[in-house]
Amino acid sequence: MTQSRITAILTVAAFAAAMWIIEVFDFLLGGVLDHTFGLRAWQTDAPWTVLTAPFMHADFQHLMSNTVPFLVLGSLVALSGLSRFMWTTVIVMVISGVGVWLFSTPGTLTVGASGLVFGYFGYTVLRGIIERRTIDIVIMISVIIFYGTLIWGVLPQQVGISWQAHLFGFIGGLIAAYVLPKTDRPRPITPGPGYGSPGYYS
Repeated sequence: MTQSRITAILTVAAFAAAMWIIEVFDFLLGGVLDHTFGLRAWQTDAPWTVLTAPFMHADFQHLMSNTVPFLVLGSLVALSGLSRFMWTTVIVMVISGVGVWLFSTPGTLTVGASGLVFGYFGYTVLRGIIERRTIDIVIMISVIIFYGTLIWGVLPQQVGISWQAHLFGFIGGLIAAYVLPKTDRPRPITPGPGYGSPGYYS
């Protein structure tokens, strides 16, 4: 495993640890961090919350429900390397956040990492189709088998659950898989002269 992949996987773990540390402080402070760093639909005074809301959670149960799929799917994305993992994360955060901001009821507070979870899900599925490498296809099939039912989360089902974060996170993952460059492959070397042969949870 390359150093880039190892660093990316450690970054996933660090993000998850940060979520837990933040939730402990949020609990001790009576939930003030959620209201400060969560994303409020149609409010223009804090656009940066599209990047902070995924690290906030309503309570420990909410956080626990997101932690395992975040670690699993995030680590699978991390196998693409640190740069691609970080770009995927940012793309998903922005597209999911903008979707939540536009399509949620004005003033609704949304927190949670499941937009990222759905984004990583979308990324791993489409990446297997685009790359067509054995490892990416195996990852794609495994994700579909174990997490395929996630797709139903993009539909409105339960009050208090942000289907907007799920839907636009998934779309963000698909976009990231499509726009980010394919994994570099060795290219044939052509010998030159003189050379030898070659309020909502999410």
